[in-house]
Amino acid sequence: MGFDTSHWQGRLDELGAAHRVPGAALAVLTGGTVHELATGVLHRGTGVETTADSVFQLGSVAKVYTATLAMGLAEEGLLDLDAPVRDVLPDFSLADEEAAGVITPRHLLTHTSGLSCDLVVDTGRGDDCLARFVAACAKEDLDCPPGTALSYSTSGFSVLGRVIEVLTGSTWDRALRDRVLDPLGLDHTMTLPEEALRFRTAMGHTGGAGEGPEPAPAWDLMTHSSSPGAMVLATAGDMVRLAQAHLEDGRAADGVRVLAPRTVRAMRELQAESPDKWSVEAAGWGLGWTLYDWDGVRGFGHDGAATGQYSYLRAVPGAGVALALVTNGGGARSLYADLFGELLASLADVRMPDRFAPPEQPPAVDTARLTGAYRRPGVVITVTGGGNGLRMVYEFVDGMSRFSPPLEADLVPVEETATATVFAASVSGTSFGEDWMPVVFTTSADGTRYAYVGMRAAPEVV
Repeated sequence: MGFDTSHWQGRLDELGAAHRVPGAALAVLTGGTVHELATGVLHRGTGVETTADSVFQLGSVAKVYTATLAMGLAEEGLLDLDAPVRDVLPDFSLADEEAAGVITPRHLLTHTSGLSCDLVVDTGRGDDCLARFVAACAKEDLDCPPGTALSYSTSGFSVLGRVIEVLTGSTWDRALRDRVLDPLGLDHTMTLPEEALRFRTAMGHTGGAGEGPEPAPAWDLMTHSSSPGAMVLATAGDMVRLAQAHLEDGRAADGVRVLAPRTVRAMRELQAESPDKWSVEAAGWGLGWTLYDWDGVRGFGHDGAATGQYSYLRAVPGAGVALALVTNGGGARSLYADLFGELLASLADVRMPDRFAPPEQPPAVDTARLTGAYRRPGVVITVTGGGNGLRMVYEFVDGMSRFSPPLEADLVPVEETATATVFAASVSGTSFGEDWMPVVFTTSADGTRYAYVGMRAAPEVV
């Protein structure tokens, strides 16, 4: 089926306006051709038009770039995925020294290391920022013991970035450029803000979609040490071209190979089940990739969020289709859900899941056993109530206390299975940007109960 550029440009314009997204760019790979579209403005204050060659912050989509780089090193025999990180970083330490000695690159790639997502340490912009970040981990606690549960972790990719630096004798930025970006011809992809000045660059916008989002007070709030997991900038077209290389067994469009077919396949094999299958619609995790199962149709991709900017990448190997959407605020997730729902149905015969929300008649679940306090580094979750509902207070503490005031939300039962109890938190009008947010309670093999919010595991405080 051919790609009707006029039709999809119209839908991008219509849906972008309907969801009050200031600006967005869309790239679609189908039939071996990349189509690039854009709508809106990059900055509501300046009115600069969004074009297909506009650069956006990708947030956590950076993780698949770092994973591609790491897997290339593994393919060359430089990186052993199952050897302790300490084999490369002898001084790697944590509050739990036993755990520090068993964490492997595979744990880091699959979010099963236990390293907390939200370790924020500003170690500067120097070439030593990742080395200094790893040193700052020495007193940090874990969300969970390594290998026992999946807990989403940007910090783990910072550690992996430092592993890459030691193995290549280069900075992470330079290694990514030399080994991934340049070979794939991704000349509108970068890792440093000053590199973005050469291009039309998006400004993030904040405020609820219904309020008319305004330019954010800062372009970027991430520390440079977070870059391997959170700071790559690119056009939607370059995002799709990265996915295209993975769909083409590790080859760029011009035939240059960056990964072997066996490595590409390994990255898409299920490594860890995700207890929270709703926050990013994940069936599980591969080696860097989020994995999807759309009624038996398998796919891979990743989501990302930066300061008022949101990105979405999806690929369907069976159809040779890849989609990338980059946005700068407003109802970005609603735009993604509507637009990708239509595109995937049309181009890949995929039916995306319905938006997460509680059923009209919530099921009766045993809530009393779930009340209590749950804590991970920097966050305390207090759950109270009983009967057929719960109340949650989500609070940043310690070094994270300045991030946000506490979030309070009612929890409405969604479903209870043999492995998890799922609630919907009513968070309309908050910084979470959605009407309903999944809160998942699960118990690990060792009997520890966890509360999952944003795919981060917080163990119950005993």
